[in-house]
Amino acid sequence: MLDADAATLPRDESAARLHAERPLAPALPLPQLYARVARHVTPAEWPLIARDVEAIERLKKERNAVVLGHNYQAPEIFNTVADIVGDSLALAREAVTVDADVIVMAGVHFMAETAKLLNPSKTVLMPDMKAGCSLAESITAADIRLLRERFPGVPVVTYVNTSAEVKAESDYCCTSGNAVKVVRHVAKEWGTNRILMLPDEFLAQNVQKEVPELELIAWKGHCEVHERFTPQDIRDLRENHPGVVVLAHPECPPEVVAEADYAGSTAGMADYVRDEKPARVVLITECSMADNVSVQHPDVEFVRPCNLCPHMRRITLPAIRRSLETMTHAVEIDPAIADRARLAVERMLAIR
Repeated sequence: MLDADAATLPRDESAARLHAERPLAPALPLPQLYARVARHVTPAEWPLIARDVEAIERLKKERNAVVLGHNYQAPEIFNTVADIVGDSLALAREAVTVDADVIVMAGVHFMAETAKLLNPSKTVLMPDMKAGCSLAESITAADIRLLRERFPGVPVVTYVNTSAEVKAESDYCCTSGNAVKVVRHVAKEWGTNRILMLPDEFLAQNVQKEVPELELIAWKGHCEVHERFTPQDIRDLRENHPGVVVLAHPECPPEVVAEADYAGSTAGMADYVRDEKPARVVLITECSMADNVSVQHPDVEFVRPCNLCPHMRRITLPAIRRSLETMTHAVEIDPAIADRARLAVERMLAIR
C-alpha cells in the first residue's frame, strides 16, 4: 500500500470523449466559426487566423485528412479546424473509424504515437516534433526493464501518457478515466494484489484510495502543469469565488484532489459540467480546457486558474497548415516495438 495520503475519486469515470465534440461535417462558415472563438480572439486577430483556417480546410480535402484536437488545445484550433476532439485515447480510437488517409495530431507526441499504433496504415502527422510531455519523458523502456527485475512477476500498467517504447515494455495501458477498472481487472486476471502503476505518481496515489485491497507501486513522474496546483490554490479559489464547484484532474497531487468536489479525467470533467450544470465552476487542469468546454455552456461561469502546457502551445494553426502542405512530420514506429505496444493498448480496450 502506498503510504501517501491519497484522496478518493468520487466517480467511476468513462473514457467518453469531451461532450463538446462535433461529428465530422463540412466546415462551418467563417462567421459561425468566429462566434465559437469570439471570447478568445479579437476581431482584429480573426482575419489572419481565418486565412490559416481556410487553407487548412482546403488541404484537408486535398489530402483526405482529419485533424484530431486534444482537450488542451488552444480554442482557435479546438473550435475551428479540429474534426474530432477529446482526450488522448478517445482521439486515437475515433480515428480508427474515420474515412481518412491522413491524421494530423493537434496534441503532443505520445498522442500521435498512440494514433499511429491504432491506425498503422494511415499517415499520422505531428506539426511540431518538439511537442513533448513531462510525464512521457519521466520514464524509459530501460526503467521498466529494471523495475521488472526488482519486482519479478508483478504486472506493469502504464498510463497512455508514455512513449511507444514504454508501452511495449508494459502489460496493460490505462487512462485517467479507466485506471481503477484496469488495475482491478489486472489484479484478478493475474491473481495478484501488487501492480506497478507508472509513471504518474499522483495518479497512482489517487487511484490507490479507490483500490485499498491492492498495492500500487508508483514511479516519480509528474505532469508539469498539474503538479503546480496546491491545496491553498483551491482554498483561495473558494474564498475569492463563493459557491464555486471545484473539479480536479487526478494528475494533481492527492492533497489537491482532497480539496476538490470531484476528480476526473478531462472527459469526466466535461461530462460533470454537462450533467450537473454548476452555476460557477473551476477546472483544476490545463486552462485551455475551460476555454473549450465553456463554448457549449455559455450560462456557466468558468473561473480560470491559468496553468498552460508549454508543449500543447507548440501546436499552432500555422504549424498545422505547414504540416499538411509539406506532409511533415510523419510519425513512424519500429514495427517490433509497435506490435508490442499495440498489444498493451488493445488489452486495455478489451476491458469492459
